[in-house]
Amino acid sequence: MAEAHQAVAFQFTVTPEGVDFQLSREVLKQIYLSGVRSWKKRLIRIKNGILRGVYPGSPTSWLVVVMTTVGSSCYNVDVSMGLVYYIQRWLPEGRPYRTPYTRTLLSMAVFSTGVWVMGIFFFRQTLKLLLSYHGWMFEMHGQTSHLTRVWAVCVRLLSGRRPMLYSFQTSLPKLPVPSVPATVHRYLESVEHLLDDEQYYRMETLAKEFEEKTAPRLQKYLVLKSWWATNYVSDWWEEYVYLRGRNPLMVNSNYYVMDLVLVKNTDVQAARLGNAVHAMITYRRKLDREEIKPVMALGLVPMCSYQMERMFNTTRIPGKDTDMLQHLPDSRHVAVYHKGRFFKLWLYEGSRLLKPRDLEMQFQRILDDPSPPQPGEERLAALTAGGRVEWAQARQAFFSSGKNKAALDAIERAAFFVALDEESHHYDPEDEASLSLYGKALLHGNCYNRWFDKSFTLISFKNGQLGLNTEHAWADAPIIGHLWEFVLGTDSFHLGYTETGHCLGKPNPVLPPPQRLQWAIPEQCQAVIESSYQVAKALADDVELYCFQFLPFGKGLIKKCRTSPDAFVQIALQLAHFRDKGKFCLTYEASMTRMFREGRTETVRSCTRESTAFVQAMVQGRHPNEDLRRLFRKAAEKHQNMYRLAMTGAGIDRHLFCLYVVSKYLGVESPFLAEVLSEPWRLSTSQIAQFQICMFDPNKYPKHLGAGGGFGPVADDGYGVSYMIAGENTIFFHVSSKFSSSETNAQRFGNQIRQALLDIANLFQVSKADG
Repeated sequence: MAEAHQAVAFQFTVTPEGVDFQLSREVLKQIYLSGVRSWKKRLIRIKNGILRGVYPGSPTSWLVVVMTTVGSSCYNVDVSMGLVYYIQRWLPEGRPYRTPYTRTLLSMAVFSTGVWVMGIFFFRQTLKLLLSYHGWMFEMHGQTSHLTRVWAVCVRLLSGRRPMLYSFQTSLPKLPVPSVPATVHRYLESVEHLLDDEQYYRMETLAKEFEEKTAPRLQKYLVLKSWWATNYVSDWWEEYVYLRGRNPLMVNSNYYVMDLVLVKNTDVQAARLGNAVHAMITYRRKLDREEIKPVMALGLVPMCSYQMERMFNTTRIPGKDTDMLQHLPDSRHVAVYHKGRFFKLWLYEGSRLLKPRDLEMQFQRILDDPSPPQPGEERLAALTAGGRVEWAQARQAFFSSGKNKAALDAIERAAFFVALDEESHHYDPEDEASLSLYGKALLHGNCYNRWFDKSFTLISFKNGQLGLNTEHAWADAPIIGHLWEFVLGTDSFHLGYTETGHCLGKPNPVLPPPQRLQWAIPEQCQAVIESSYQVAKALADDVELYCFQFLPFGKGLIKKCRTSPDAFVQIALQLAHFRDKGKFCLTYEASMTRMFREGRTETVRSCTRESTAFVQAMVQGRHPNEDLRRLFRKAAEKHQNMYRLAMTGAGIDRHLFCLYVVSKYLGVESPFLAEVLSEPWRLSTSQIAQFQICMFDPNKYPKHLGAGGGFGPVADDGYGVSYMIAGENTIFFHVSSKFSSSETNAQRFGNQIRQALLDIANLFQVSKADG
């Protein structure tokens, strides 16, 4: 009952003498401090809103304009060309404006403010126009045109000196809607080499019929939406691709992120969590105050930051037909799972964020808690791992009132979820299977020790190793990667540990312990939990994951081949896939469209005619190396061009997806769109971003490398491949497939990837020493 007593500010009892009130000064103090913190946060948001609203202007620039106007009047120079006098005439008569001098000063201030606002508007529109130029992306490295150099100077001049996180949002251009003929042409080009003559003729006929008859009407509605909405893709992509999906999130949608794998800061589980959670909440505070610098391509072009808004305090709420994302402005606690029990751990003492040593103590209290799980509690989180409809129905039936609702609210309203695992995982270079087992634990765990609905689950293993399991609807991988780089850098280089592996400082032993969440789960609900668990377990058991570190070379040697590292890996994947399956397939590579406002991703169809020509020549083994190098460079150039087109809004798949959505709203049937949208991606790939934040010098600390992360296979008979080109000398791969498919084998495909990389490098006769 201690927790319940702490939660009330006063008690009262009825006595013969009347009502006796007993006030709790400590609780009232905490309420007061909480209110102060809330008001501080509101004031900071108001201040940031003003500064963001006038960017690239500033209060200082406003003062300069006012002083210039007033100063010029002292020398009888009217820079307003009579407007100050005109404004003065329209000022209302009254006490504050009685003297002519006061009226003149006020008129000058009004005129100066108008000029300042107009200047801001002009600068923003000019910057938006400049940011709509993407010619720099299509220029060869080291061959920058004079136009691009002038453009870069102008962008730098108009970008201001100290932008906040969201300063550039209103200056980012909108994602353009491609023309239908261009999209259809690029689509046909992307599938021509994958179809036989009869199949291609049929698809070409469907495409021409669509382009001439159906598409013009659909395109008009889409263009109208692009004028009205901030982004014509993102809201539909979030709703129809993610939130309306009824399959389990685990494996099918959520993805994982790994810890640093070549260095270890501590073996103490609670201590590692203390530093990591403190770093995460510090990041959240910077996020709220917009103190994080926006990500800039080439240090010049700003990327959209809107996805970062829902990083914390966000949960996916299940629904019968569609889910919804619940985002709260603030949360003062995290939800913790350990040995089948759920806890609520407060992050603040009053208005002060708990120090890492205090957080370590609180996590250790949870680890030392001997209490058993309540009936139905241990596997409760399996509901979030199973089907969405079943979870929505169970939530409505069993968690809409009483203590179950209160406990569920504590989880869903938490800043994020923390899972304390009882097993240990780490990467041992001498044991190849260790990285794959680590990845499997992060991807699905035991199917009930992760809350898959939370924006992310921070996973802590017994030996201090960490990782993340991330829900996909609210943002894409580079966003959580930005947070993770900050956390790992802060943990390693700013917070540190004692010689015994504990957090620095002394704990505060009077802090109240974490609170056990109380449940009353009936047998009917327990049956639903068990059913969801069996669904999730079957899905998890079917996933084959093969993670490995490719050691022969990395980005350094690839640069010696004078090609893009991403193109090099993608062409190697095509060669490996052909050797593995004896055929080509539609290949999905995710690229970002964050140079546009609220941009998310676009698809690069990386199995091109040029890449298949190279692969066939390699497999035949009859071509001289000179011809193979020529074919490879042609394929790499094609891939780079496709990637640039996708990044600049000229992709294929998001446009066709939105046309399909419009057709469904209008009740228009399109055989072409139906077939395109049903084509399976049997090879789904993604490169993992790194070094988005300069937390340390990677040349000085070459072993401070994360291994990236991965995801489940998109098609039942396909592969999922993510890779991180980790510095100059190594690449990490995460390959997934399903045991139930006789066509796939993740380890076999991983070995083919290794050999393909080596074979392509050998074409250029570049050794690692040369790289």
